[in-house]
Amino acid sequence: MELVHVDLSRLSVSPANMRHGRKAPDISDILPSVRARGILMPLLVRPNDEAGHFEIVAGRRRYHAALTLAEEGSVVEPLPCAIMEAGDDASALEASLIENIARLDPDEVAQWETFSRLVSEGREVADIARTFGIAELVVKRALALGNLLPRIRDLYRQEKIDTQSIRHLTLATKAQQKEWLRLYADKEAYVPTGQRLKQWLFGGQSIPTTAALFGLADYPAPIVADLFGEECYFSDAAAFWTLQEAAIQALRDRYVSQGWSDVVILVRGEHFQRWEHERVGKAKGGKVYIAVSHQGEVEAHEGWLSRKEAKRLANGDQPEPAKPPQPEVTANLQNYIDLHRHAAVRAVLATELGVALRLMLAHAIAGSSLWHVRAEDQGAGNMEIRKSIVSSPSEAAFDQKRREALGLLGLDPETTTIAGRHGGEDTAELFLRLLRLSEQEVMAIVGVAMGETLEAGSAEVEAVGCHLAVDMGKVWRPDDALFDLIRDREVANALLAEVAGTTIAQANAGEKVKAQKAVIRDCLTGSNGRAKVEGWLPRWLRFPVGTYTERGGLRTAAHWERLQGLSGQD
Repeated sequence: MELVHVDLSRLSVSPANMRHGRKAPDISDILPSVRARGILMPLLVRPNDEAGHFEIVAGRRRYHAALTLAEEGSVVEPLPCAIMEAGDDASALEASLIENIARLDPDEVAQWETFSRLVSEGREVADIARTFGIAELVVKRALALGNLLPRIRDLYRQEKIDTQSIRHLTLATKAQQKEWLRLYADKEAYVPTGQRLKQWLFGGQSIPTTAALFGLADYPAPIVADLFGEECYFSDAAAFWTLQEAAIQALRDRYVSQGWSDVVILVRGEHFQRWEHERVGKAKGGKVYIAVSHQGEVEAHEGWLSRKEAKRLANGDQPEPAKPPQPEVTANLQNYIDLHRHAAVRAVLATELGVALRLMLAHAIAGSSLWHVRAEDQGAGNMEIRKSIVSSPSEAAFDQKRREALGLLGLDPETTTIAGRHGGEDTAELFLRLLRLSEQEVMAIVGVAMGETLEAGSAEVEAVGCHLAVDMGKVWRPDDALFDLIRDREVANALLAEVAGTTIAQANAGEKVKAQKAVIRDCLTGSNGRAKVEGWLPRWLRFPVGTYTERGGLRTAAHWERLQGLSGQD
C-alpha cells in the first residue's frame, strides 16, 4: 500500500464501509485527541472514479472528527491515508468489518449486510470466519437473517423481537412470516413468541431430528432447518411417526433377540413409572420398557418388572438374592407406623385447607403413584385450526398467566405446561415451595393448573363456561379456519340468515355452500357493498351452546342438554 496525505475535500465514505449511509457516528471519545494532536492513524482508502478523489474504507470516525474541526473553523491538515488497490470490494469490506468488530460488535443485521456482500464477492463462509477470527456458526447465523423478510429483520435490529423468536422465525416459510407480521401489526391479535411461536409454526407438534431412530435419508418429506445451524425439525409428523414406529419395532426385536423375557412399548406419551417397578436383571426375567414421548424421543428402560411380577418371581423357584441387613422394624411394624402417621396427618390436613390445597396442587403438577394427571395437549385436526387457537386472545391471556405461575414456582417460564409433569419435579419439594407462597399466589397457580388439565370438548367445559357466563364475543373473531370447515348447505344457510337476514338467506338457499359463505364473509367484512355486521358469534361458540339444525350430533350441545337440569338454567 502507498501512504499519502489527502485533503479533506477529496475524501468521502465508501459504500464498502459497513456503516456507510448511517447517521454520523459518535466521535465524542476521539474528538479531544484529534483537536489536540490531529489525525495520527492513517485512514484506509481506495481511489474512486473521480480523479484525485478517494473512498474511505476504514476510518469513518476519524474522517467525521476532521469534518467537525473544519466546521468549528479550525485548519485541518491533509489526512494520512493508506491507499488500497481499486476494485477489490471484498478486501474493502473485510477491512471495514475488521476495524468495526475490533472497536464495537455490530448488530447481527449489520453483520448480515456485510457478510452477504462478501459472499456475493466470492468469499466462502470458512474464509470469512478465518478472516475475522470467529466461528463459522457465527457467520452462518448472520447469513441466516437473509432468509427473513426485511420487515422482520428491521424489528430484530430494533430489539422488538427476542433472539429465541428470531431463531424460530428462520424456520418459517415466507407465507408464515407474512402471517406472523400480520398478527404483529394487529393490536388486538395475539402474537406468538418463544416456544409458543414454535408451536404455532408446527401445528403444536415440533419433532426434532435428534429424536429419529431411523436414518434421515429415509425421511420422504422436507426437513426444516433452523437457519442458525442448531436445530432441525420434521415438517410432516405423520411421515415421521411411520418411520419412527417401524424403528421402535425393530428396536424391540433386537432386545428380544438378545434374550430379554419381554419388551413392552408404552403408549405414546406415557411415562415409565419407575416407582411402580423393581430392578430385575435379564437372567432373572427382567423386561425392557420403551417409553416414547409426543416429541418422538425414545428411551429404553432395561431390566425392570412391575412390583407384582417381581414379588411373584421372588416366590418361585428362582434363587433368592442375598438378604439385606436386618432392619430395626419388621414389615408389619413399618405398616403400623405408616398407617398411624398417615391417619394423624390426614386428620389434621382435613382442617388445614390451605395446606391441603397446596399439597393437592403439588400432586397435580408432579404426580405420584396415586395421582396421574396430564395436561390437555390441545390436539388440532389441522394446521389452520392450530394457528387459530394459538393466535387467539384467550390463548395469549392464559399463556401470560402460565408464565407468571411458573415464575412463582421458580420454574422455566418457557415451559409449555405446569401440570402433569410426572417426574420432572419432586412432589414433596413442590409442596414445600407452595407453602412459602401467599394464598393469592397459590390460587393463581391453581387456576393455571386447572386450566391446563381441563379436557377440551368435555362436559366440564360447558359447566364452567355457563357458570361463569363466559362471553366468547369478547375474545373470538371470525376467521378462515372456521369457514373452511363448514361444508353443510343447511348450516351455511342458517348462518347466512343469522348474519345477513332471512330475505338474503332465502334468496341464496339454492346456492352452493361456497357461495353462501362468500356472502357471509362480505357481511362480516363490509365488502362488495354489504353493510358490515359487528359482533356476530356463532351459536356453537356461545355459553350456553346453540345449534342450527334438529339433526343433533354436536357434542357440546349433548353435554349441555344433560347438565341443564342440574344447573337450574333453562
